[in-house]
Amino acid sequence: MPPVTLITGAGSGIGREIAIVLSACRHALVLVGRNESSLAETVTLLHPGHPAHRVVRADISDAEQAQGAVDAAVREFGTLDNLVNNAGAAPLLPIEEHTPRLLDEIYRVNAIGPANLIARAWPVMKRQRSGCIINISTIGTMDPLPGFFGYAAAKAALNTMTLSCAKEGARLNIRAFSIAPGAVETQMLREVYRQSGMAHQKGMPP
Repeated sequence: MPPVTLITGAGSGIGREIAIVLSACRHALVLVGRNESSLAETVTLLHPGHPAHRVVRADISDAEQAQGAVDAAVREFGTLDNLVNNAGAAPLLPIEEHTPRLLDEIYRVNAIGPANLIARAWPVMKRQRSGCIINISTIGTMDPLPGFFGYAAAKAALNTMTLSCAKEGARLNIRAFSIAPGAVETQMLREVYRQSGMAHQKGMPP
C-alpha cells in the first residue's frame, strides 16, 4: 500500500508543487481546496505513475468541511499517513484595517482549520502508530513584514500546534514539522501585493 497524503490548498502554489513531487514518489494523494477547477488542473500535472488520487472540494475554515476532508481520505484509502496543512490566507493590510470579520477568517484558515484537520487525523495516526504532520508556516512568525499582523500571528499559533503534536506524538511514532519559507512567488502572493498596491513598490513582476 502506498503512503496516503492529504494536502490542503492543493489547487495552486506550494500545495500544487508538493502534490506534483509526491505523485512522483508514488504517494496516493487527497487533494483538498475550495476551487474544483484548480484542483482538476493540479491532477493533470501529477506524475502518470502515481497510484491514485481523490479530489475533495472543501473550505478548511469550516470545521465540518475540514473534518470531512480527513474522513474522505480514510474512506477512500483506509488510512492517512501524512497531513500537509498548506492552505493559507494572507491579506496585507495596516493593523487598523484588520476588522473582526477579517481576523476571524485569517485565524480560521491559518490556524483553526489546520487544528481541526489534525484533531480529526490524530486518532487514525494514533491507531496505526505512525504518521507525519507537515504545517506550512512562514518566516514572518519570526520577522513579520508590515501588513501581516493577523497572518503572522495565526501562523505562530500553527507553529505552537506543531510543537504540541511533536511532543505528544513522540511515543506514538507520529512526527510533526513546521516549514517556514520566506516569500515564494505564487499566485496568492501576487494577488496579495496587487490588491495592496505594493507590487510596484516592492519590485514584483506584474
